[in-house]
Amino acid sequence: MTESVSLSIDARRALVRRGLLLNGVTLGYNTLEAAVSLLAGFAAGSVALIGFGADSLIEVSSALAARWRLRLDSDPDRRDHAEPTTLRIVGWCFIALALYVAADSAKTLWFREAPETSAAGMVVTALSVVVMPLLARAKRRVAGGLSSAALHADATQTSLCAYLSAITLGGLVLNAALGWWWADPVAALCMVPIIAKEGMAAVRGDTCAECP
Repeated sequence: MTESVSLSIDARRALVRRGLLLNGVTLGYNTLEAAVSLLAGFAAGSVALIGFGADSLIEVSSALAARWRLRLDSDPDRRDHAEPTTLRIVGWCFIALALYVAADSAKTLWFREAPETSAAGMVVTALSVVVMPLLARAKRRVAGGLSSAALHADATQTSLCAYLSAITLGGLVLNAALGWWWADPVAALCMVPIIAKEGMAAVRGDTCAECP
């Protein structure tokens, strides 16, 4: 019986270490992603690219909350307290992103602000289309192993970053190839309902199927 419990504790600690490693990769990559996206977005006047950079910053906030949750995992009492708090923080990060993208995209459509072509934006979004799904899948496995809805929500934030990467890349390519200036803000608006839904679920404390 003691050996079984010991193995269970060791397995949990291994998952936490893996989670912290993935969390560190998320923080590093998204900080770089945010810097490149925001600089390229402001230079090109691309609302979708600026929104993508803002998403990266919000994902950094989400990752910091998840890191706090992981570091408290060894103490069951503090872990139980951190779990719902982290989930709500991640949820509000989703909602903040949805509000920003909706407002900025609407402004761009209203004033017909045509963005310039951004090679740097295309490169960073294309890279994120590859990196983010792999990172999200690995983080979701850790969340499932630890039965953590908060960590699962953080993994979902990473998944949404992958979708946002594809949508943003599509908008940038259509604008560059066909001159469809409206494709950029419309692409950004496409992600608003998905992000808002995830945010409301997290704020309400809804748990995922893998994390009872």
